[in-house]
Amino acid sequence: MEQFVVSARKYRPQTFKDVVGQKAITNTLLNAIENNHLASALLFTGPRGVGKTTCARILARKINQPGYDDPNEDFAFNVFELDAASNNSVDDIRNLIDQVRIPPQTGQYKVYIIDEVHMLSSAAFNAFLKTLEEPPKHAIFILATTEKHKIIPTILSRCQIFDFKSITVKDAKEHLADVATSQGVQFEDDALHIIAQKADGAMRDALSIFDRVVSFCGNNLTRQAVTENLNVLDYETYINVTELILENKIPELLVAFNEILSKGFDAHHFVSGLASHFRDLLVSKNPATLSLLEVGEQAQQMYGVQAQKCDANFLLKGIEIANDCDLKYKVSQNQRLLVELCLMQLASITFDGEKKKVEPFIIPPTYFKNSGYSIVEVIKSVATTEKVEETISTAPVFHSPEIVETATEVVLETPTTIVEPIVEVPKPSISNETEAKVSALSLSSIRAKKALEENSKTFVKETVYLPTEPFTETEMLLQWNKYAQRLGDKGYKIMESLLLINDPVLDGTHITIELPNEGSKLDFESEKLGLLGYLKGHLHNHDITIEVIVNESFESKRSFNDQDRYNRLQQLNPNIELLRTTFGLDIT
Repeated sequence: MEQFVVSARKYRPQTFKDVVGQKAITNTLLNAIENNHLASALLFTGPRGVGKTTCARILARKINQPGYDDPNEDFAFNVFELDAASNNSVDDIRNLIDQVRIPPQTGQYKVYIIDEVHMLSSAAFNAFLKTLEEPPKHAIFILATTEKHKIIPTILSRCQIFDFKSITVKDAKEHLADVATSQGVQFEDDALHIIAQKADGAMRDALSIFDRVVSFCGNNLTRQAVTENLNVLDYETYINVTELILENKIPELLVAFNEILSKGFDAHHFVSGLASHFRDLLVSKNPATLSLLEVGEQAQQMYGVQAQKCDANFLLKGIEIANDCDLKYKVSQNQRLLVELCLMQLASITFDGEKKKVEPFIIPPTYFKNSGYSIVEVIKSVATTEKVEETISTAPVFHSPEIVETATEVVLETPTTIVEPIVEVPKPSISNETEAKVSALSLSSIRAKKALEENSKTFVKETVYLPTEPFTETEMLLQWNKYAQRLGDKGYKIMESLLLINDPVLDGTHITIELPNEGSKLDFESEKLGLLGYLKGHLHNHDITIEVIVNESFESKRSFNDQDRYNRLQQLNPNIELLRTTFGLDIT
């Protein structure tokens, strides 16, 4: 089997023209060579995979023979590469300084490329200072690093610094297209965009990902195959999620989120991506900012269609909620619940129902409970001596066999918003505009009323049964103390002490608590509803009641004079009188 050469090595630039995304630096270096204005010490800094070492090698070859650009001639005798990560001691730098003194055998310059120069020790940096500042005329040093801040300032001041920028998505995509064309690989534009975005500004990483994806799907690169192989959430996923949010479909939205988690995606990554998606939609609303959207043409069209459905206020509110969830994710004890609450809040932004004043608002569960109902228009014909047309419009009914047999149903496809859990049938209006009015005691009116009563029997009011499970006093005390502890953890120490001042007494479902005064009773009443709701929920009994008893006794007090105090002391010790008479003391 022939050895495979990775694309990062196979398509490594051999000239400055082949370098991707660093036009400003390559033009500067070319002009410096032509004008004989090249510094003796250069520092190439920037992220990984942007071309620092490549540019250093091209420069080393270029300066030895100006005007000659043969890729096969690399002047290997004049180029010395040193890895500072493994050669970071003072001895390594001394050996380098000794080699610098020897002039080149061919060419004009000896070029020393020190990669990862920030790994040198402090002693090695200090040993290198003098040589770096005043090297021989035939020596040029090129330092490369990804962490410029770790280099001591004395080294930085002696170098000409070139900051390499991250490769843009557009430049990376164009270079990948050239590589794919040279290899005979068919590709979709969106597939290359996803690879370029995944590379995060590193051309070497983009080529490595390209090789992996080609190995997976062969000579046909599709967006679906790339997303499956890279395990990324593409724009189509976020578009579908946004559609569910706009339609207020919270159950379907939670199911979609669960499917995303089941595929191995991180919930934090999903939330941050959703905020970025809202930003992209906001950008797509204005043609002037459409260039900020780094996606393919097909994706731009889909973004444009969905951007027209979204209001700017909705997008701004969505970004705020998603970013707030992003900030709280790391410190949350239940991270999945946090994301689910975020999604429910997002789906409730455009809800047209009656909103509560409290924020954040979430659509009540009763809306989805009744969303299975359909709007029907029921037209009944009563076979009597006088035909009475009864029209019951917009009445939510179940599709039961009894109703189907007795009514003619016209189902409307337009969904409705039904919030209240109790279904009531509005009273039908009995009217006959073409005929004269009849008396309420007439035979036709009595028959119509009787028919209406029979028909109303098919509609049953929904009854809500609340739990009333029995519980013991021990269970009640346990939940009581837990609630008090919760208040204490939140900083409400006074309320915690009020709840724990006495043990509550249970009588059936009636709880009695004694408090010392009226002031503490008022403080307790402010927290009573929250406590009652907590106990009802955790004890599964909605018949629980709480009564507060003030155990405060008032005693009439009067002021004591000197005689009263003396009498009291005499009761305690009768010898007080002997002491007073012996020494002739007065009471006052």
